[in-house]
Amino acid sequence: MARQALFEGLVYDTYERPVETRLVGGEATYVVDDDGFLRHIDSEQVDRQVLAVFLTQLQENKEMAVEQMLNMLGKDDLFTKAAIDAALRNVDMDQIIAQGVPLQARNMLGMLGFRIIINYHGDLVRLNQPAIPDDEG
Repeated sequence: MARQALFEGLVYDTYERPVETRLVGGEATYVVDDDGFLRHIDSEQVDRQVLAVFLTQLQENKEMAVEQMLNMLGKDDLFTKAAIDAALRNVDMDQIIAQGVPLQARNMLGMLGFRIIINYHGDLVRLNQPAIPDDEG
């Protein structure tokens, strides 16, 4: 179990109400109000579902991700590209959960309209994600 909720402040219930986070026995939980009954859901259960979606999207858009990282670094050499490719192939969900998501990153995601919607069982219902502009828009 995780000691911190990765997406604190970004999780909502199916009625679009913010979900609180609390520590229970030193473990992070998301607290969903189920008609007055507060359900404490292991944060790692929710966080892993969200990370799985992110990692799937990353793999589906790997070429674009590598290109964008090379642009951000200002490099376009073969060794840098190989290093980025290797890093993307070896993304470790456990390491992400252990390190957490910085508050600034969560705040930025929230300002962009990112929301995680879960039901009272902790199942991911949907992700509201800012759209990536395409070449036409």
